[in-house]
Amino acid sequence: MNLHEFQAKKILKRYGIPIPDFGVASSVEEAKKIGEALHLEEAVLKIQVHAGGRGKAGGVKFAKHRSEIALRAKELLGLRMVNEQTGADGVIAHKILIARPVDIAKEYYLGALVDRSRSSPVLIASPEGGMEIEEIAHKAPEKILQMLFGFDGKLRSYQLLRLCKFMGWSGEEAKKGSAIATGLVRCFIESDAALLEINPLVKTKQGELFAIDAKLSIDDNALFRHSEILSFYDPTQISSQEAAAKQFDLAYIAMQGSIGCMVNGAGLAMATMDIIQLYGGSPANFLDVGGGASKEKVAEGFRIILSDPKVKAVLVNIFGGIMNCATIAEGVLHAAREQHIKIPIVVRLEGTNVEEGRRLFQDSHLKINTATDLKQAAHIVVQAAKGK
Repeated sequence: MNLHEFQAKKILKRYGIPIPDFGVASSVEEAKKIGEALHLEEAVLKIQVHAGGRGKAGGVKFAKHRSEIALRAKELLGLRMVNEQTGADGVIAHKILIARPVDIAKEYYLGALVDRSRSSPVLIASPEGGMEIEEIAHKAPEKILQMLFGFDGKLRSYQLLRLCKFMGWSGEEAKKGSAIATGLVRCFIESDAALLEINPLVKTKQGELFAIDAKLSIDDNALFRHSEILSFYDPTQISSQEAAAKQFDLAYIAMQGSIGCMVNGAGLAMATMDIIQLYGGSPANFLDVGGGASKEKVAEGFRIILSDPKVKAVLVNIFGGIMNCATIAEGVLHAAREQHIKIPIVVRLEGTNVEEGRRLFQDSHLKINTATDLKQAAHIVVQAAKGK
């Protein structure tokens, strides 16, 4: 689960990481109050969305005087940001962060993630911050330091020495930088993070170090241990289909194609999308209803698929191991009757109680095509989506 910048900063402050004063506003009036409460003579305002590249997209503005804060807030609240990360529909900013600006002398990068190839968390550091770490890695790989650390969330003294030397920190600056790196690593482990970034970490002209921006992504499977972080979930930052799917514990990811997919099992779902592409079509979504879905859960999944206006045909591909094919049939038929479906539906069933599932479809008198194998199903649904 992704967190907003202000939420990540709230957590980082608990680990002793210095962050300039800030407040979060959902309205122009709240923005004015924050400026007054923090006694801001100048301010930086940033939209809070689950995407990077906010500055390039016009989502970061500066107020040169307290009187400008309300004006800049009005410009940013409700802004729809569209870039490569958001997709064509973009995301809307419902909140803005208002922070005290600092005099930046130097920018650094500091982050942590899980290196799956080495089965270990890794600290990543660079004396060149302020841009995407991938860009630094591409243009100047020698400016990136990677250090594995343990699941105890601790950095050893020799690692801190190596970090400070690499970053060019010495004296008091080295003590401050070491404390920030130590806090970041602890935060990463204790919050069950998948990714934690401070970019940029800046040195001010007065010699202080501050985390100016932060990005935190938590492993969904660990959220049961973090009730506060779970409460940070923001459904406005994902599509309405994905938000509805989350309510029913369905694994759904929206895509840009025209063929809706309902499958049980992630591997089968991937294979289904592959074969749709192979036969000249494009999937509109990934939807895994899981191995033990109820009729109601299946029906809701079908409604979510059909709520996407891009969907021109639907392929239901079920292999009944734990899943009962008749349950799938009942859920699909319930949703089809309820929503008066007019687009083509192709169903391929195999496995547990498959004959009963097929019979339910045949007796429904609805325009549902059944296929005996996946190749046939893919061919039919691709042609149907093309209006053939």
